[in-house]
Formats: sequence, C-alpha cells, structure tokens
Amino acid sequence: MGVFKYSPVDFLFTCVGLVFLLLDIALDIWAAVSFFQEKAYVSLAVLMLFLVGSSVLVQAFSWLWYSYDDSDKLTKVEKCLSVGQLKLLHVLQLGIYIRHAGVVELSVCSIFSGLADISGDYAVYLNHDLSMLRLVETFSESSPQLVLMLTIILQRGELDPVTVLKAIGSASAIAFSVTTYHRSLRNFLPEKKQQPMTSSVVYFLWNLCLLSSRITALALFASVLPCFIFTHFICSWIVLFFFVWRSKTDFMDTPCGERLYRATVGLIWYFNWFNVVKGKTRFRTLLYHGYMLLDIVFLCSWWCWSKMTTQAPYFETVHYAIVTVVVVVGVYMLGLLLKMIYYKRYHPNHSKEELKGDASEKTRVGMGPTRKHEDKHGDEPDGVAFRTMALDIEADIEADLVTDSNEPSQPPPEVKRCNKRMRKLAENFYC
Repeated sequence: MGVFKYSPVDFLFTCVGLVFLLLDIALDIWAAVSFFQEKAYVSLAVLMLFLVGSSVLVQAFSWLWYSYDDSDKLTKVEKCLSVGQLKLLHVLQLGIYIRHAGVVELSVCSIFSGLADISGDYAVYLNHDLSMLRLVETFSESSPQLVLMLTIILQRGELDPVTVLKAIGSASAIAFSVTTYHRSLRNFLPEKKQQPMTSSVVYFLWNLCLLSSRITALALFASVLPCFIFTHFICSWIVLFFFVWRSKTDFMDTPCGERLYRATVGLIWYFNWFNVVKGKTRFRTLLYHGYMLLDIVFLCSWWCWSKMTTQAPYFETVHYAIVTVVVVVGVYMLGLLLKMIYYKRYHPNHSKEELKGDASEKTRVGMGPTRKHEDKHGDEPDGVAFRTMALDIEADIEADLVTDSNEPSQPPPEVKRCNKRMRKLAENFYC
C-alpha cells in the first residue's frame, strides 16, 4: 500500500500540463521567428536569454536530483537509458522531457491497471519533482517572458497577435504551475485533514493578483527605461539572495546544489513569495511584502513621472497615469487581502510528524528500484501490459527487500515512497 494515491484529477493535471508544455514550446518558436522576421534583434536576444537560461537551470536541477537518488530509474522510459545517456540528454537540454514521459507512463499505469497503489505512488513521487521543476521554469522563463511581451505592447501601443498570444501563454503557464505546486503540497496532508478545492482557488487568486501586479509594474518601468530594468533586477536579486542565504536553507543534498537553490529562490522572490524555512514566517512575509509594495510604488511612480514629462496633453496623461498606478497597487493590496483570507480560513497548521511520508527513512524514501529487467510484455494488449508492468515493479521492490535467501521468507514491509525534497517544502508551508 503506497503512501500517496494518484487520483483521476491528478491524471487530468498531468495531461493538461503536457498540453501546456507543447503549447509553450510552439509559442516560443513562433515568437522567436516573428522577432527575427521583424528584425527586432534586441527582443529576440532577450527572449533567447530567457529560454536558454531557464532551460540550463531546470536541467541542472533535474540532473542533480537524479544524482542524489543514485540515478534510480522508476519507469521503463528511464530504464532504457544508461546513466551516461541520461546525463548526455540533460547536457543537450532534453532531460526534463524524460521526466515528463516517465510521469505519463506511470500515470497511465495507475489509471488503467489493477495495481494503482504501486504505480500511482511512484507517479505521485515523480510528479512532485516535476511540479517543482515547473515552478523554477515559471519564474525563470514564463514570468520574465510576460514582462518582455507586456513591455513590447506598451512601447508599440498596439496589440500584435503573436505578442498577445505569447503573453497569454506565459500567463497560463504561470497560473498552471502555481496551481499544480499547491496540489503537490496538499498531497502531504493527512487524509482526514485534506484542504477543500476552494483553498486552491483562493491560493490561485492571491498569487494571480500579486504576480499580475508585480509583472505589470516591471513592464511599465521597462517600457520607459528598458536598459535600467536589468540593473533593477541585479540590485534586487543581490538583496533577496542575501536574505535567502541568511535563512540557512537545507533543500539540496550538496553545498554546490544548495547555493544554486538559494540563487534560484532569490530569482523567485523577485516575482513572488516562496516559503524556504520551517516555522513561523509572519515577520519575514511582512518584511518581504512591504519591500515589494514599496518597489512597485517606485516602479509605477517612475513610469508615471516619465509619461507626464514626455507626453501631451498634460492633464489627460496625468489622469491616465495616476489611474494606472492606483490600479496596479490596488491589485497587489487585493492579493494580500486574499492571502490573509487563505491563511485565516483554509490554511492548516500541522507538526512535522503529522504530514504523510517520513523524510528520515533513507533506505526507501527517495530511493527507487534499480534492478534492471527485460521487456517481457511483447505484443500484449495494453491493459495486460500495464498490469504486468505494475507487477514487475512490485516484484523488484520485494526482491530488493530480501536480505538473505536462506532465511524463511517474511512478509515484505510496507513500501513507503516519499519525495523528501517536496516534503521539506510541505513542512515549510504547513508546519
């Protein structure tokens, strides 16, 4: 019996996530080709910087997590690759797609086989890593891209179809990744204390308000001072990275990986709040949102002043600029109000021991079966193949648990599979 259950809703989120992935790739290619055809080489260079930088960052995390788990392979997709081939795919920026394929494989096994507990537990385990990788991609690619697209719209003063579609695609990717991340955290709650679906809706709305306000403020500032937006990012990231370092996080298994994680959290904090330590974070949250609110006011005020001094007629420009600033700041305040409602009505507080999984179990937690076996399924019907695959996985687990073949066989202990990385994030969020 597994620790987690893979529900049809989880399967739906997996399928939708795959659709968003393919759509985002298509829109990225379309946007890059459009910029090239328009000879907008600066915009093209910035877009490529976001795409390449985000891809390298996500592939680095993916490979580090494989190495932490001793390159354990839970799916047939992964088992057909050697460690060297898996590493090469990450170097070629293709490793993340192996994870997607593995999640889809186990998701289908969980839904259509008779052993949903086994393959479903593995599917949830892999999906936890994937949800965190999507979150990293969201704030290293989708959010900066949305700032870029909104900046182009503001500078041109017209709605170009490609730019608008890419902006909508980036916004959709942000919304989806935030929602799936919250669902992954909810998996660790005890069965009797599961949060209602309305909690995810409020969680999504609060993040939507905070992110839309922040991204709009950055786009307004970049539309009048495009060169200084990079200076603003570097200075803000240094400040945020310092506070992350002071928090003494312990998310990764190696010092080098932890430094990369802290630098990434500094990037995420540039757009939105992200819990990185356990315990009461009210003071840190208030300090962060106070800083963000002042920064948004500064960015919008600079844009407002620039508009008033460079455009005529004066009074119409002043009215338009002031209304824009008030709306952007007001949306951020609305997001803070929704966040307070969430923590007041929906957010459960649990001790570390109450959450599902046991991150202290090093032998089974975060470790997968490594026995390699041949593909014995041949041309069996799909339903039989899925069930046989699940039985093979179960056999691998039981074989790994046997310590002495000469001793009388004992009932295998319950296999507990828990993603220790995501469990740490759940502890930061719920404890």
